[in-house]
Amino acid sequence: MKKKKIKVFTCNIYVALLIRLLIIFALFSLCRVFFYLFNTGLFPGMTFEHFFSLLKGGLKFDLTAILYTNAIFILGYLLPFKFRYNNLYQQILKWIFYITNGIAIALNCIDFIYFRFTLRRSTWSVLNEFSNEKGNFALLGQFLLDYWYVLFTFIAFIVLLVFLYKRIEIRKKPLIENKFFYYSLSTVLMALGVYLFVGGVRGGFKHSTRPITISNAAVYANQPNEIGIVLNTPFSIFRTLRQINYPRFNYFEKEKLDVIYTPIHQPDTSTPFTPKNVVIIIVESMSKEYIGALNKDLDHGNYKGYMPFLDSLITKSYTFNHSFGNGLKSIDGMPSVLTSIPSFPDPYILSVYSNNKIKGIAALLKEKGYDCSFFHGAPNGSMGFDAFAKMSGFEHYYGKNEYGNDADFDGMWSIWDEPFLQFMANVLNQKKEPFLGAVFTASSHHPYKVPKEYEGKFPKGSVPIHQCIGYTDMALRKFFETASAMPWFKNTLFVLVADHTNQTAYEKSSTAIGPFLIPIIYYDPSGGLQPDIENLRATQQIDIMPSILNYLHYDKPYFAFGFDALSKDSTDSKSFVINYNGFYQVYKGNYVLQTKDDNSPFALYEYDSDKLLKNNIIDKYPEIVEELLTYFKAFRQQYNQKLIDNEMVVNQP
Repeated sequence: MKKKKIKVFTCNIYVALLIRLLIIFALFSLCRVFFYLFNTGLFPGMTFEHFFSLLKGGLKFDLTAILYTNAIFILGYLLPFKFRYNNLYQQILKWIFYITNGIAIALNCIDFIYFRFTLRRSTWSVLNEFSNEKGNFALLGQFLLDYWYVLFTFIAFIVLLVFLYKRIEIRKKPLIENKFFYYSLSTVLMALGVYLFVGGVRGGFKHSTRPITISNAAVYANQPNEIGIVLNTPFSIFRTLRQINYPRFNYFEKEKLDVIYTPIHQPDTSTPFTPKNVVIIIVESMSKEYIGALNKDLDHGNYKGYMPFLDSLITKSYTFNHSFGNGLKSIDGMPSVLTSIPSFPDPYILSVYSNNKIKGIAALLKEKGYDCSFFHGAPNGSMGFDAFAKMSGFEHYYGKNEYGNDADFDGMWSIWDEPFLQFMANVLNQKKEPFLGAVFTASSHHPYKVPKEYEGKFPKGSVPIHQCIGYTDMALRKFFETASAMPWFKNTLFVLVADHTNQTAYEKSSTAIGPFLIPIIYYDPSGGLQPDIENLRATQQIDIMPSILNYLHYDKPYFAFGFDALSKDSTDSKSFVINYNGFYQVYKGNYVLQTKDDNSPFALYEYDSDKLLKNNIIDKYPEIVEELLTYFKAFRQQYNQKLIDNEMVVNQP
């Protein structure tokens, strides 16, 4: 009897490449379905519609993982040479396809079970941990024995992979015989393929889009666990190749550690909660140097700065002479301000812990009935802000899409600050009180342009950003003019802070602490907060969340790495500031300690009187060095431990 020949689809080499990659897409989605089916108990209340949206969202992460996994295979198909059609060459590529994708599918299958123990997709650090374990073969054998059904599922996937691959057959010769046209067209198609590959790996082609990372999955999930459905394991491993697990420190016993420093806040419940509205304005690239009111020592007392509106607002506000950022990038500033999580030393959003369960200020106030909205005029998805906003508790996101008028787009980054802040004021005016609104401005950014109608209207100063920051200051003035006429204005606490610094013109801003010198301003139009420029306390971005919550008399325990900067005890013995720029800096009062590690401090300065950090007094005050080093160790121990153990939420009784 003749063996029945299996039908195949014959096509050119580029169509074959596309179809074979689509086969992997289908298998990755199938893996996601089985991932859910094996773990349904971890996702209560899941509906078909929501699962489908998670499945759809996962395609973006599958694309990156599949491109990484098949990079050699894709290149082999795109090379503009005729040996691509050689039978041996195609056999080699076939086995590369089987092996690389077989490993990727195996990793997905392993997380069908391992996810139950970690509630995270496995990362590169997990593989490293297992590589150091003894008896790995015995562990693997026991795993296969206990979870034999996962092994059978994996085998079924591989059989399906091989079966479908063999159904595609490449034409033996190229359609174009002319050598010139063949090589010209093949080279163009390879260049196009490389371009699409780069865009697919990054997660988009826009210059404002950071390479897609684990935390971006949060935009599709309603609960932290659901991020595991959106992601795939190969993606998680590829994206953490250069990341490491933080070490666990044991400088102090738990009882002593919590006395020195703890991120668990126990509020005073003697005063009832005050449901004031809260508006947080994170201003792009706003150095403290740009504000005349905070730099009265410059130009022999004649310095005016470039933000006259903020100068006037400070006269009605509570602000600080010593205020610092916790990082140097926008992705450092957002979690610091909105969730009291610093970048220490790596950006939290890009770390292997970025999918930890957290409760930012939005999540906590939402439990008190607040309507919580985040505004960012950039194209939706830019910087991953939409994902982090959702992860931290914001219900509503308003970006360039929601603004709905591209005529106000600056052509590169965002909707111009002036119209977008007006848009924000009008959206907030439609909200039911109490509400939380947070905005991330964008106009004070490279290439340092202003709208055409404002060219020449603001002082250009000595560095390009000066006219841009003048424009943003004007936009803030108009926002407050609009908001002040609205009924919710006087029942609102406003907080203004920079995400990080930018170009500066004075020497004191070029010291080791200069890149962290930012303004932090609290303004309550009702008069509940007496105007002052605090000179005794050093404060930081991560202090904003606990300061707001305590000002509102929030009455439940909560988690925050910062301190209450508005407490009446301005000399609070336990408050300190910490940041990192190649080495650690710990500030308390007028002192800053610089240290490479826990036992290697190398400088101590009185930074208020020694603004250029010329006089290292580390040998003069050993007791202060020891005190600041103790705070550093306690913070580092708590920070690493809480991230490693995913203990960044206070469980309510």
